[in-house]
Amino acid sequence: MNNKESISSFQLSMLFLAYITGSAVIIIPSPLAAAAGNGAWISELLALCSGVIVLACILYLYRHLPGPTYIEFSKQLFGKWLGWTIALPALLLLFLQLSNIVIDIGDFFKSTMMKQTPAPIFHFMFIILSALTARAGIEVMARMFVLLLFSMFGSIILVWIMVSPYYHLEYLFPIMPDGIGPILHGAYIANGFPYAEIGFFTMLLPYVRKKDDARYGKSLFWALLVNGITIVISVISAIMVTGPLAGFYKYTLYQLARLITFQEIVERVESVIGFSLIVGSYMKASLSLYILNAVVSRLFKVKDNRFLLFPLSIICFLLSNTLYTTELEFVEAVNVIWPLAINCLLILPLLVMTAIVMIKQSLK
Repeated sequence: MNNKESISSFQLSMLFLAYITGSAVIIIPSPLAAAAGNGAWISELLALCSGVIVLACILYLYRHLPGPTYIEFSKQLFGKWLGWTIALPALLLLFLQLSNIVIDIGDFFKSTMMKQTPAPIFHFMFIILSALTARAGIEVMARMFVLLLFSMFGSIILVWIMVSPYYHLEYLFPIMPDGIGPILHGAYIANGFPYAEIGFFTMLLPYVRKKDDARYGKSLFWALLVNGITIVISVISAIMVTGPLAGFYKYTLYQLARLITFQEIVERVESVIGFSLIVGSYMKASLSLYILNAVVSRLFKVKDNRFLLFPLSIICFLLSNTLYTTELEFVEAVNVIWPLAINCLLILPLLVMTAIVMIKQSLK
């Protein structure tokens, strides 16, 4: 990784799509359906609107402040020391984010494919693979992730199509049997993951080539729209197939893939689908580690960015094995604590900074 790396606006949008869709498309439909029932897709649309607001704030700050990232934004507006107090919680959130992704991937393998293998083995292999990918640099990831995204979305669309014989439109009704409360609860969960995490993506904006500065904003909004449509359709598919049980099945798309058969010839394709979907979590983890490394390097003025990658990876590996003692603790942390923490420690300062800059611009 070096400061001379650059990517196009299209490549940035692909990285953004991988970042917000990666692990979310396989994980989020289940907690959404558990919280909001048949109205889970409405919760996703509300959360998507919050993602649009966050992305708009990021782009606004990036165009009106000379500093290129969230850290520089906070230091320029609040001063060096207050900027540090804003940046450090964001750093801790990045550690938690990456550790949670690693925990999710280990839990997926252990609960679906390799039930006798200890989870720390998956954690270690996954974090090292992500570190090697992040070490290759943003240009390599941008080129490689385009191909992986096609593979991931191809698998998702295949699942939608192949399980269509099991769709029951009547399972979608009634949409809000318990009122608006469960819908807002679902939106709260989806807002924290993945849309509030968009705030971390500011660290990648400086890598866009100068000639593409005028185009990347529109590309990012298109990527966000594709993400929202993908998750909405995935949630609707899960509800139409499993009905009221949609919230009880973990890794919904994988569970739907287990139903795929083709004239008793093609069966048990869920392993292939599962590995294709895991690609999304791998891309999200690699980007999260790259961003974490960039934040630490900027905060502590480390010249050799590659030097920190593996130490940071080991810290996240240790956290993934010690943060939670039970699966219930992990679920509560992700669905309840994480949305509150990231909105208070990352999004709220971002909104305040945007408001300050808007007021300053209006007074000029």
